[in-house]
Amino acid sequence: MALWRGSAYAGFLALAVGCVFLLEPQLPGSALRSLWSSLQLGPAPAPPGAGSPEGRLAAAWDALIVRPARRWRRVAVGVNACVDVVLSGVKLLRALGLSPGNGKDHSELRSRNDLEEAFVHFMGKGAAAERFFSDKETFHDIAQIASEFPEAQHYVGGNAALIGQKFAANSDLKVLLCGPVGPKLHELLDDNVFVPPESLQEVDEFHLILEYQAGEEWDQLKAPHANRFIFSHDLSNGAMNMLEVFVSSLEEFQPDLVVLSGLHMMEGQSKEFQRKRLLEVVTSLSDIPTGVPVHLELASMTNKELMSNIMHQSFSASGSFPRSHFFTSGGESIGASASILTVFPAVTSLGLNEQELLFLSQSASGPHSSLSSWNGVPDVGVVSDILFWILKEHGKSESRASDLSRIHFHTLAYHILATVDGHWANQLAAVAAGARVAGTQACATETIDTRRVSLKAPHEFMTSRLEAGSRVVLNPSEPVVAWHREGVSFHFTPVLVCKDPVRTVGLGDAISAEGLFYSEVHPHL
Repeated sequence: MALWRGSAYAGFLALAVGCVFLLEPQLPGSALRSLWSSLQLGPAPAPPGAGSPEGRLAAAWDALIVRPARRWRRVAVGVNACVDVVLSGVKLLRALGLSPGNGKDHSELRSRNDLEEAFVHFMGKGAAAERFFSDKETFHDIAQIASEFPEAQHYVGGNAALIGQKFAANSDLKVLLCGPVGPKLHELLDDNVFVPPESLQEVDEFHLILEYQAGEEWDQLKAPHANRFIFSHDLSNGAMNMLEVFVSSLEEFQPDLVVLSGLHMMEGQSKEFQRKRLLEVVTSLSDIPTGVPVHLELASMTNKELMSNIMHQSFSASGSFPRSHFFTSGGESIGASASILTVFPAVTSLGLNEQELLFLSQSASGPHSSLSSWNGVPDVGVVSDILFWILKEHGKSESRASDLSRIHFHTLAYHILATVDGHWANQLAAVAAGARVAGTQACATETIDTRRVSLKAPHEFMTSRLEAGSRVVLNPSEPVVAWHREGVSFHFTPVLVCKDPVRTVGLGDAISAEGLFYSEVHPHL
């Protein structure tokens, strides 16, 4: 009888502790554990996910992510915009009567067969890619079938529009978007996004986004990761038609941050056109007042010459420009009456993923350029080496007239923010915020749901493969790791990867926007 009473008493107290936990979840965990252990009932139960690596990492992020002291007020974004038609790639290709064969990459798509081969190639790797579809009639036939597909969804598309849309979620920011905006896109844009009348056009540009899930199968083909394959026959964005509208709108809008994207859309153009347009891009950048940072968002490319030209090709030009300094392909300042300009040093910040980073190094014979592709999660030391090379070869320094001082690298499992010392602040919060939004947007949740995400970053890594780097062991309770290398600071954080992503399109743009939102540039930039 006494034994029964003791058990009942213990059970009653256990129930009481449980009620306290439910009613007062903010009660210090130490108090609850002490009360529980006094009953001698074993370890106290933790809230779901709170003690897991994912839970510890999410909680650490929330403590680290703080707004910068100096915030952006007006952000101008251009110049690519479209409507994304998002649907299952496997289902669309089946509807087109296609079957998976041997995968093959195509730098340009000319037929349905090219589409099938390229999709199989990238789905088999679980890698993102974007291609131009050169046959107008075939593309329009496929686009009509895709748009009318029962499960097809229409979203804001194009890097510039997506970045602008993400910035517009902050009501204290004024956002200018310049790009080819048709009626459907205008309807989809946030009310906080201002589109100048000159950017409005009668017909939308459509991009087809073929998604696939991790483990999804198509006959013998199986995707190792969730990702998407994008293709379009986009002439307005391909010609960067809104570049002049964008630049002419800046004087009246007076932004304190400019975001440029869409250079990759020129891959379908002739070499002569690309060179001419890149010269006009750099000339346009020279019209932006000194002290206003310019972020360049890169995207998937296959044309090594175009990428190389973006990095360090010099261009002859005539006339004088108001920008405080200009750049030769070697990076020397040549003054306000200069006649040679180049792209990379004229921007302040870059945003890119693992495919773009490796392609960039391959295009310019940079470090690890002999690597044909990534094998699984990109090696942190290799990524760090390439980022360091970009900033040392093209970045801001006392001996080089360049504005480039920041790179935000993102891949599925982790992010790295690399900055030239002395020019940026709040990097710790910025890289954490960029990683956090990857998990929330992919899962379509307001906050990190630890039950729906997993930690896939390497548990330990080297910070360099070319030098004697440091060995880092990941601690989810201290998720941002920093290291330094010859005047460049690196901030690394894992990503909590969504197990069952709702939508993969636009993640890179959301990441770059969020990272920029929390970044603080020093006034002397």
